Amino acid sequence: MSETSPENGTIQTFLTELASAAPTPGGGGAAAISGAMGAALVSMVCNLTIGKKKYAEVEAELKDVLARSEGLRVVLTGMIAEDVAAFDAVMAAYGAPKATDEEKAARAEKIQAALKTATDVPLACCRACRAVIDLAAITADKGNLNVISDAGVAVLSAQAGLRSAALNVYINAKGLEDRAFADERLEELEGLLAEAGTLTEQVYAVVKAKVN
Repeated sequence: MSETSPENGTIQTFLTELASAAPTPGGGGAAAISGAMGAALVSMVCNLTIGKKKYAEVEAELKDVLARSEGLRVVLTGMIAEDVAAFDAVMAAYGAPKATDEEKAARAEKIQAALKTATDVPLACCRACRAVIDLAAITADKGNLNVISDAGVAVLSAQAGLRSAALNVYINAKGLEDRAFADERLEELEGLLAEAGTLTEQVYAVVKAKVN
């Protein structure tokens, strides 16, 4: 199966592959797309605010936000392929020969290395989604009121991406024998989730107040 993303195929193709019996793309790719949609919506609000006389005072700031959101959109979209590669590496490690003690030891080492990568890839997605939430907060506060609801959708999409990717961190960290490595990642993840949860609710409340 090809590693399809909205950059090298249609969204319909991606969704068809997501719905298929093939294991990839899967939840990790869906999480990345959720975050990328959030970033794209942040960019949309910026693009519809920049150049408007009414918002001249925030134009410079929103140009910076736009550059950052576009960078995050590219990063998050690219994480679809990274998630597929990480999953394939784990499956390949589990499928390694185990007929002799030497092969069993080598297989176990490969599995642990692959699980570490499979933990770090979704954690990176969580970090990127967290950054999108910060940018959505700025657009919700200073963006064009005519499209302010899109800032609310942006923050919710990014939050969905973060929480979805977090599940992949949990499931892969669970299998790690290096508990110091696992605990360090899990501690960071819990911090990201706590901060993002609070900020997402604040941003949603701001947007809801502006559209009511």
